Amino acid sequence: MDELDPEFTREILRKVRQIEIRSNRLVSEVFAGSYHSAFKGQGIDFEEVREYQPGDEVRTIDWNVTAKTGAPFVKKYREERELTILLAVDISKSTNYGSSTNSKREKLAELSALLAFSANQNGDKIGLLLFSDKIELYLPPTKGQKHVLRILREVLFRTAVGLSTNHSEAVRIINQVTRRRAVIFLLSDFIFPQNLANEQESSLTTLLQQLSYTRLRHDIICGRIYDSKERKLPNVGLLELEDSESGETLTIDTADDQTKQIYHDSYARMEKAFSRELQKRGIDEFIFSTDGDFSRELYSFFRMRRQKRY
Repeated sequence: MDELDPEFTREILRKVRQIEIRSNRLVSEVFAGSYHSAFKGQGIDFEEVREYQPGDEVRTIDWNVTAKTGAPFVKKYREERELTILLAVDISKSTNYGSSTNSKREKLAELSALLAFSANQNGDKIGLLLFSDKIELYLPPTKGQKHVLRILREVLFRTAVGLSTNHSEAVRIINQVTRRRAVIFLLSDFIFPQNLANEQESSLTTLLQQLSYTRLRHDIICGRIYDSKERKLPNVGLLELEDSESGETLTIDTADDQTKQIYHDSYARMEKAFSRELQKRGIDEFIFSTDGDFSRELYSFFRMRRQKRY
């Protein structure tokens, strides 16, 4: 990171410490077991053979031991628990927006911290990829509290060089650098170009193609953040809007009911289409807002993941 003045450094440490304390408490009190059971390990290791018990699957019978002993025995396996977690976090300009206390960027940092501390407590490796329309930073997966704290600092305070967002490029690079099977969290507001319909469609299509390929090798989860004000226009009369990434401006009449309805319908249609495409590809999605406490939703998400496993 660039050299920081002392006051800004103190602010970094204060914010990191606040999130660290809250995340560690949530991990200890809420997520210790749910994280552990939500994700599959890298494989299974043979542990032992034991006598067959009612309810055991026939396919686990060890026929060689059964033939030698004259009694049915089954093979018992132990799941290899160590995971590789990669957080791919969007830090483009649109994530700086927040109509309430927290910006989308700050909420993404809180979620990243909670996932990172959960991984660290479970002895998993965790890596970080920050992106805008280019790769801003890549930290290879490793273990340790110092590494987790660096991840948190980078998500909170790394200044993006890129001017817009390119999700598909980020996923393409993930496929290049992640050789071992991993659990990948792609965290973003997933806002696609709005100026040209065909450009938006092209960006989404390319991303979905990349995600489909990634899904074959990794367990990928999309975490989508939104701000409630983005879904519904406030009634404030004439309003000049500026795209935080492209710089384009547009003046609209927020008092006009038809304008408000068109805006709301367009946003809802985009969200539903993206969720539907992810579902078709077997990719899980976690949705949370800037003005809410996502811990309860994340706990429910982990529980849903666990139910899918068994």
